Amino acid sequence: MSPSPASLALTALGVPHREFTHPGPVESLEQAAAERGQTPAQVVRSLLFRLEEGEYALALVAGPQQVDWKALRTYFGRSRLTTATPEEVLAVTGFERGAVGPFGLPGPLPIVLDESLTGQTEVSLGSGVRGVTVILSVVDLRAALNHPPVAALTQG
Repeated sequence: MSPSPASLALTALGVPHREFTHPGPVESLEQAAAERGQTPAQVVRSLLFRLEEGEYALALVAGPQQVDWKALRTYFGRSRLTTATPEEVLAVTGFERGAVGPFGLPGPLPIVLDESLTGQTEVSLGSGVRGVTVILSVVDLRAALNHPPVAALTQG
């Protein structure tokens, strides 16, 4: 199998990482983490939000965390925002829901990391291909994304 879009992008940036391919369909966060040899908190969910018509942002949060909508609205300075539809996710990122990550995107997109990720050493995230993930250190993730802002976007 050829490298995923995320792996190609990370390789081009010289960022150390590895790909992991799940042996079958992934039915839960717990299953994904166990198969990767990680905890659920190390599995990054890349969530696309529509800030307004034609304007989107990607929030990276630890798998089990729930988004705090008030914190998200405050961070983006919006009184209203929504989760992008599956069609919008595909159109904006080029990837299906469940495969989205911050690398290999067709164009620039504002990215924010939830502070829940900063306590991890290593994380896994969407590669652009369902069932395939890229695993890398949080230090390398942040550096590869040019040190995106970190904010408290989740509850708990």
